[in-house]
Amino acid sequence: MNELIKQLPRFSIGVGDRFAHQAKSQLAACVQAKSAGIEVVPVWNKSNREHNIIGSDPAQTRKAADAAVKELGWTAPFYLDADHINLTTVERFLAPCDFFTLDVAEMIGKPADPADVKAFVSRHPELVGTVTIPGITEPFHTDEAFVTSIANKFLAAVQDAGRIYRFLVERKGEGNFVPEVSMDETDSPQTPVELLIILAAIADEKIPIQTIAPKFTGRFNKGVDYVGDVPQFAREFREDIAAIAFAVQKYGLPANLKLSVHSGSDKFSIYKSIHDAVTSSGAGVHLKTAGTTWLEEIIGLAEAGGAGLEIAKEVYREAYGHREELCAPYATVIDIDPAKLPTPEAVDGWTSEQFVSALRHDQSNPAYNASLRQLLHVGFKVAAKMGDRYLKALEANEESVARNVTTNLFDRHIRPVFLG
Repeated sequence: MNELIKQLPRFSIGVGDRFAHQAKSQLAACVQAKSAGIEVVPVWNKSNREHNIIGSDPAQTRKAADAAVKELGWTAPFYLDADHINLTTVERFLAPCDFFTLDVAEMIGKPADPADVKAFVSRHPELVGTVTIPGITEPFHTDEAFVTSIANKFLAAVQDAGRIYRFLVERKGEGNFVPEVSMDETDSPQTPVELLIILAAIADEKIPIQTIAPKFTGRFNKGVDYVGDVPQFAREFREDIAAIAFAVQKYGLPANLKLSVHSGSDKFSIYKSIHDAVTSSGAGVHLKTAGTTWLEEIIGLAEAGGAGLEIAKEVYREAYGHREELCAPYATVIDIDPAKLPTPEAVDGWTSEQFVSALRHDQSNPAYNASLRQLLHVGFKVAAKMGDRYLKALEANEESVARNVTTNLFDRHIRPVFLG
């Protein structure tokens, strides 16, 4: 594949900034990492859906990121991710973005043209029979029917990614952006040999991906900890690293290709597994976080007390009253127990400490409420409707909000994943 111009470094963190007010405090966490001896580059990500809900534009995200980089004197790379774009939504992301997460979720599982599937299987005899991947103890045994079935499930999606990638090359120029392909929105985790088949198809499409997001075992709910078998996740993660390394050698994919962990924010119980795997293998990782920063804004407002606390309570009241509407788009990635949600009337009587204790992701605190946290995670639409009133509250309480944003990203995310 052609030599890449934009190369994503080994370690990167996707940071969401819903209201384009936290770029500086997010970057400050990366500055702290650099001071601690490790480079973790920021990738600001915001989806088309989030822009539409808030009424913002990707150009605003770029402006905020550029201003933060200038103010803090950041000289390492940084990127702006057009998160989950397709050909119908990509246009307004073209100019400001230099990282594109190719969204092919709708095509996963849709059968590809039988002739294309047959040609793929014929082109890759190495995938049929005994497949030995260095770093994985047991070889995999496949047959033509198995490879055909996996190609049937994923080939149409990869071809769709190819169409999006070629459009981006046409409009932005080859090597002027980082491409990611997401395969996590499917029914079951891919085995290493299935991931290898997907990577072979991506190489056939000549997409020089630098990150790939496979499906892992367990639930990756928004803003809360991982739910699942941690040892099994650790094994899958290590084996996926091995499959990627093998594919890089076999198919000429970019040498810096690495795993991307989608909905990676606040998955505290798997961070040690990720750290140990990348440390022992020398691989990289992209940890994608987003709504955790929005929640730290609410925590910062509540912690500040006064008008800030009142705004936080108002957001909760409105989110509680519109929870079905707010939760519907995120139904597959949240688990809220309505019985565990306090009434708005109860929350109205809370002190700053009570509100923060319920929302902050500290599982050692008996007051922590995962259902409340998830509801507020999807409740950013409420703050968006407040408009300038919410933004002015952020500005009036900047010190409290920024401190929480930076502390959360560095202490709870960057430190355990990248520093150990």
